Amino acid sequence: MLGKGIRLRLIILVFLQYAVWGAYLISIGRYLAGVGLGSQIKWFFATNGIVSLFMPALVGIVADRYIQAQRLLSLCHALAGLLMLSAGMYCLRAGQVQFLPLYSLYASSIVFFMPTVALTNSVSYSIIARTGGDPVKDYPPIRLFGTVGFICSMLAVNYISVDGVRMQDSFTQLILSGFLSIILCQYALTLPQCPTGGRAERSLRDAFGLNAFSLFRKRYMAVFFMFCILMGSALQITNGYANTFLGSFSSNPAFADTFAVRNSNALLSLSQISETLCFLLVPFCMKRYGMKKVLLMSMAAWVLRFGLLGVGTPDMPGVLLFILSCILYGVAFDFYNIAGSLYVEKNVDKSIRASAQGLFMMMSNGVGATIGMIGAGSVMDHYVFNAVRPDWSRAWFVFAAYMMVVAILFALIFKDKSQDGK
Repeated sequence: MLGKGIRLRLIILVFLQYAVWGAYLISIGRYLAGVGLGSQIKWFFATNGIVSLFMPALVGIVADRYIQAQRLLSLCHALAGLLMLSAGMYCLRAGQVQFLPLYSLYASSIVFFMPTVALTNSVSYSIIARTGGDPVKDYPPIRLFGTVGFICSMLAVNYISVDGVRMQDSFTQLILSGFLSIILCQYALTLPQCPTGGRAERSLRDAFGLNAFSLFRKRYMAVFFMFCILMGSALQITNGYANTFLGSFSSNPAFADTFAVRNSNALLSLSQISETLCFLLVPFCMKRYGMKKVLLMSMAAWVLRFGLLGVGTPDMPGVLLFILSCILYGVAFDFYNIAGSLYVEKNVDKSIRASAQGLFMMMSNGVGATIGMIGAGSVMDHYVFNAVRPDWSRAWFVFAAYMMVVAILFALIFKDKSQDGK
């Protein structure tokens, strides 16, 4: 049984891990647009997907063979934090923020930050197992505090002002993130040891999940992974542009002082709250409706989320459409990620189970998210950042139409092979 002391220490670990991310992920687009880099937002978010293709696996090899996971977690956060602090200090000192210097520092920080998500899981699993707990039973309630940390950072960035400027509109969000990384760097060194597995523990082929590519020989799995890419293309769009969109209403005197504009980060935190609560709906819906229908629900939720952003306004009653869009995020995100992961679990041989899950994440959060952000950036450039008269609504409708096409194709093409879909 997991002791209360260890449980609390792991709760602090995951809280800080996701607080680092929440300090900037949802609000950096608003800051970039404010300093004239709106058309470059796509590259900041595409970096997350590109890095996710290779860095977690490389760092995983090091943790398996050479350096204890908690020490490697500390090292990665030290480097990520220092680089993010440097990005914030550059913005402070620069008269006019330029894309290349800021992006170089930011991307370098992301290279070391992205592996820490998996490392935090590995450290938690190892500590739970070595202290008499059950990772399958004990970790999910602990992991929920990661979302709590993400939300707390979002709210802090929303309400805290520095020199009269809220952090959601300022480079200070980068400094906050870097500072939290440095705290976590120190905290990770106080955690129990996580022994390495030895030099022969894991091959490069296994680490990168290359064995799982054999699944493409099965038509139904190849179709599934194709839709993982198409669905993954939507995952980061609202993270990158929703806050920027809400901030754009500040130029209209009729909307400038509304809650949705002044407190956009707080409003968007409803998405993360919904994500937490919708975990509870997934088992019920999967049992009642089956895998394919649950995935279709996710796609329908994405269509509605984008569409509601296109028709909503910051004042009453239009702001209720924004709130509903945030609530739908839980269905859109959770139903896809959990149902997709379970579909892979049920349809692969246990010998490549871990590699197959890695491939699922690579297709959706790596390839799909990268392609999606570059494509979304082009749409935003056309309708918003390079347009004579910015038209955010048309951009959101384009994304809604895209997801509607994906949902129709999925309904027609995808055949569920797992126990009649249930």
